[in-house]
Amino acid sequence: MSRDSSPAFDPYKHLNITINPNGSCTRHFIWPMVDPDPDPCPGKLAASKDVTINHETGVSVRIFRPTNLPSNDNAVARLPIIIHLHGSGWILYPANSAANNRCCSQMASELTVIVVSVHYRLPPEHRLPAQYDDALDALLWVKQQVVDSTNGEPWLRDYADFSRCYICGSSNGANIAFQLALRSLDHDLTPLKIDGCVFYQPLFGGKTRTKSELKNFADPVMPVPAVDAMWELSLPVGVDRDHRYCNPLGYLPQKEKVGRLGRCLVIGYGGDTSLDRQQDFVNLLVAAGVRVEARFDDAGFHSIELVDPRRAVALLNMIRDFIS
Repeated sequence: MSRDSSPAFDPYKHLNITINPNGSCTRHFIWPMVDPDPDPCPGKLAASKDVTINHETGVSVRIFRPTNLPSNDNAVARLPIIIHLHGSGWILYPANSAANNRCCSQMASELTVIVVSVHYRLPPEHRLPAQYDDALDALLWVKQQVVDSTNGEPWLRDYADFSRCYICGSSNGANIAFQLALRSLDHDLTPLKIDGCVFYQPLFGGKTRTKSELKNFADPVMPVPAVDAMWELSLPVGVDRDHRYCNPLGYLPQKEKVGRLGRCLVIGYGGDTSLDRQQDFVNLLVAAGVRVEARFDDAGFHSIELVDPRRAVALLNMIRDFIS
């Protein structure tokens, strides 16, 4: 626990976890999980299926396709792809949670897209950069599906527009999305084309407290000591909070590479503990020459879309405008 956190506040109790002697984590909560449902029958928002993409690590993706396709002719109406990295608080929730399943189903249905949700491994059992590796595995796997016209995954092969692929992440998933976007620059993805990135309430940090962290120190959703604990359990052993995995300003020496990213949408809220970090991130992108659309609303807090349906609709509309 950092020196400026209250000694009465136990971040692990807040997170409802126990750290075991071997460094693993016991999660003392039951989070509803949802099995895939591959049947696109009427009345459902989307059909879904799980595919293991790395048998060595066990990492899988869940693919969502809208129940109602825009046309029977898939040569005319192919759908954009969204590579989706969910918000997990790094250590808490897997991709097959009910909340993420609902989010991806709505996204597939409302935006008429194919969503590829990455079931990345969680810290502390698998510390960073394992999550970045898993995301890259997923992206390269998607590319392989169009290259392999015979054995490619049918929902991608038959319905997806590989020239319109977007990387989208929420909270720490947006942190992963940024790293994935940078790593993608090191690979020939042809014929897959990254057409943009969506970073929703990206989670970053740093050693020096920001104004928004001090203002929202005891925030009920993201109290700073709990965020400290998340980073402590996620970063590689021995690095501090100014490591580039945590602090986006660590990428200033790589400004040329950052500048090669395509257009980006960054969304945040004034009541978010991470607000100042998110604005630092936007400034980094702008300074590097990236085309950035920054959408910040003074009213709102971290993960507001999970409790306010109107904000969930507004979020989908912002993403729709960006990818249209």
